[in-house]
Formats: sequence, C-alpha cells, structure tokens
Amino acid sequence: MTALLAISRVIDAVNTFIHKWIRWFILIAVIVSAANAMSRKFLNVSSNAWLEVQWYLFGAVFMLCAAYTFLKNEHVRIDIVLSRFSRRTQNWIELVGHLIFLMPFVILLFIESRLSFLSSYRSGEISSNAGGLIIWPAKAFIVIGFAMMFFQGVSEIIKRIAVIRGVIEDPHAVTDDEPAEVKLEGA
Repeated sequence: MTALLAISRVIDAVNTFIHKWIRWFILIAVIVSAANAMSRKFLNVSSNAWLEVQWYLFGAVFMLCAAYTFLKNEHVRIDIVLSRFSRRTQNWIELVGHLIFLMPFVILLFIESRLSFLSSYRSGEISSNAGGLIIWPAKAFIVIGFAMMFFQGVSEIIKRIAVIRGVIEDPHAVTDDEPAEVKLEGA
C-alpha cells in the first residue's frame, strides 16, 4: 500500500503542477478577448482566429484542470442521498462508483478522443470558419485531459482503499473547522 500511496502522491503532484500553470490561460484568454473586442470596436478589425484562440484557451483550462478539480473533490455532484450514510459507507460507494462508472467512461472517452485527434492531425483539419485555426490542438487537449482524469481516478481509488483499510485519514472528510454550511448532516 505504501508504494501505491507514493504513486498517488506523484499523480496528485503532477495534476497540481499542471493546474498551477494552466490556470494562467484564463488571464491570457481574457486579454485576447479584450484586445479582440477593442480592435473590432475602435479599428474595425477582427478575426475568427482570435475567437478560436479564446475557445482553445478555455477548452484547455476546462480539460487540463478537470483532474485537479477531482483531486480537490470540487466536481459537481449531488450528495442528497450519499450524505445520509456514514463516512465509511460513503467511501465504499465512491470506490465502487469510481471503478464501475468513472474509469470505464474515462477510458472510453480517451480512446474515442484519441481517434478523433489522430484523424484531425493526419488530415490537417481546419476550422470551417473564415480565418479559422487548425483543429487538432483543441482535440489534443481533450485527449490529454482524459488521460489526466484517468490517472487522477487511479489516485483517488488508491486513496479510497487506503482510507477504507485505515491506512490514511480521509482526505475528503468534513472537519469541525470548516464552515457550517459545508458540513454534511450525518457525516
């Protein structure tokens, strides 16, 4: 279990490192958006390429930071039923959910997005918009994002097993020092 937890820490560290760099894409996208809007308004000059750069940047942030969001347990979820169970039962449900639903879904989407990326790359696919960009970089973000999500899923499975076995403390347990509105009833 020690070796698996070391692998989990490496995966977590890689996703944290990537997040720290990719989040700057948001600022770049805002600057590109503002520059594009001002050039269109004041110089009557614009290009679809600038709009597509914004989409690529936001897509990169979404895909490349999704694994970090999963690491921090900040992904969108509905805990109406899950919150009524003990923390041990919640960890079992999460583990089974990761194994049965998350991992097969992520693997399938990785395979399909990889095929789409390779086809786009080989053909030199270009946006159908006038002045549009090549498509394969955006599709590459999808492939990389699902690969990162796969590895983060492995990390989360390792941590859930370690928590269930009592090897580590639950990294997602609600503590007494958190605000009351975050605390789950029955947890």
